[in-house]
Amino acid sequence: MERKTDNDVEQGEISLRQVRKKIDQLDAQIQALISERARLASVVRKSKGQLDSAVDYYRPEREAQVLRAVRERNEGPISDAEMLRLFREIMSVCLAQQEPLKIAYLGPEGTFTQQAVNQHFGHSVQALGVTGIDDVFMQVESTEADFGVVPVENSNQGIVSHTLDRFVDSDLKICGEIEMSIHHNLLSKASSLADIERVYSHQQSLSQCKAWIRHHLPTAQCIAVSSNAEAARRVRYSPDAAAISSKSAADIYGVPILFARIEDQADNATRFLVIGRRLLSPSGDDKTSLLLAGDEGPGALHSLLSPLAKHSLNMSRIESRPATAGRWSYVFFIDVDGHAETEPLKTALAEMQDQNSLTRVLGSYPKAVRKPLQQSDPSDA
Repeated sequence: MERKTDNDVEQGEISLRQVRKKIDQLDAQIQALISERARLASVVRKSKGQLDSAVDYYRPEREAQVLRAVRERNEGPISDAEMLRLFREIMSVCLAQQEPLKIAYLGPEGTFTQQAVNQHFGHSVQALGVTGIDDVFMQVESTEADFGVVPVENSNQGIVSHTLDRFVDSDLKICGEIEMSIHHNLLSKASSLADIERVYSHQQSLSQCKAWIRHHLPTAQCIAVSSNAEAARRVRYSPDAAAISSKSAADIYGVPILFARIEDQADNATRFLVIGRRLLSPSGDDKTSLLLAGDEGPGALHSLLSPLAKHSLNMSRIESRPATAGRWSYVFFIDVDGHAETEPLKTALAEMQDQNSLTRVLGSYPKAVRKPLQQSDPSDA
């Protein structure tokens, strides 16, 4: 094997110094450009005049357009997901220069919902953890929070019905959606599985890991709690108990991970909704959520939806829920491509309002980025 000479080593060190010098120069340029971007964000804010709070300056539709452009420009070697994360943080910092957004979420600290907040808004926000979905809605309705984040659907367990039901009697609007891969871990201070007598977790997570639990902990008692982060908090001083939670919660509450990724389905994912107090302007690639009801009888559902087919609009989701008025009557939650203020959905909605007893726009908002979904080691919903 050929040996490197002293000259070869010296040349290599010179080359490495040159690369590091170039990196240092680029770092300085990047820092200067970020500072310039922050100054321009302040100019935009001043141009809008004296508004009431940070939420008055925040434009989710504009952020969606910026992030789409980032993804389209990206040529590697950094992945789309990581590039989007970097730009999300830059925008978050720029917006929070004077006052951060206040975001209510299903807490406590260390939940998947908190991770969804950070994924969508960045870390330069004031995250307000509350104890239930009702509390998230109330925080936004009372203006204590600018926006809220709530789970609405899991890819394996289906809809979070309480979130949908809350929209029936709330004036809040859907302002965004977030999709996140969900990975569950078994956290415990037990030395082995044989020592574990109880398993704490959110009911959804227990369901998402039921096959693993049945195989590895057949005699353990499964106890549902308000969140997976709460489960981790409970077991930190109980060596005979375990929690199904995440790496994030394990770090926060100091509970080791005995087994990682114990979810029954490898592609497990949860969809979250961002809720706010106003309808958004079009972003160019939007989804609209509707609440519908009509007269009962043969062909009732067909009648409700016929304007969508007439105008060749794609319906991506439909869910039925019991109506609050009348036994065995239902309302329907519909997701359809397009924005309520743009054609052809605008015309279809006008026709639906003429013929249906209820047609309410719950929100028109930018579509979530579908690829890639592998974001996490987050926490729980």
